[in-house]
Amino acid sequence: MTSIPEALRDNPYPGRLILLACTLNGELTAGYALTGRSEASQARRIESTPSGELAVVPVGATGHDALRHYIAATTDERWTVYGNGEQVAEVAGRLAKGLAPGSALADLGYEPDPPIHTPRITAVVDRAGRRSWLGAARRPGGDRESADITVVALGELSRGQAVLLSTYQSDGDSVSTARHHLDLNTSAQDADALLTEVWAALDPRFRVAAAAFAPVTGVQGPIRHARPA
Repeated sequence: MTSIPEALRDNPYPGRLILLACTLNGELTAGYALTGRSEASQARRIESTPSGELAVVPVGATGHDALRHYIAATTDERWTVYGNGEQVAEVAGRLAKGLAPGSALADLGYEPDPPIHTPRITAVVDRAGRRSWLGAARRPGGDRESADITVVALGELSRGQAVLLSTYQSDGDSVSTARHHLDLNTSAQDADALLTEVWAALDPRFRVAAAAFAPVTGVQGPIRHARPA
């Protein structure tokens, strides 16, 4: 099975990625990472909010941009949700109203950023049952503009197994939409080691920020940044 470093070497500009792994200590561990090519995309950080969420925020005096700045991870008594945009709060709200994960991840749209049409990718973890789901809203490859929605109910992960979903498949120059998740392996012992593994594998030209946390207990954990605040 392919490792996380091997997968990211083959995709040096993944855009944004969500990751779920069972580290070698047996803990279910989530990861979220940002990469960027433009100055605006690179001028971002992941920060903990006063309410205990993780937010992607601008660096310095950069103004708010809904496509670049958003709540990336949130949790309540039952669910942890993380992903690459404003749909994270929307999915969390649907779950709080009693919708099942498959329904909560439905009827989302891709980002309005032609010509790329970045997918919206989202992970949901049931804190009580340790079950998890991945959702993606993508623009089809043809002329149809309506979003294609994919929801995957993940089976149980064993130690050393991971699942990664990115927005892009790219060599750094040409960019295309990533069409499916990857089943990978990890040698990380815990959340700190998983973050180190991901961070070291991200291309230094594009890496912006990354975080890791145990979604069964919340969204707080180690964070790394490519530039100071």
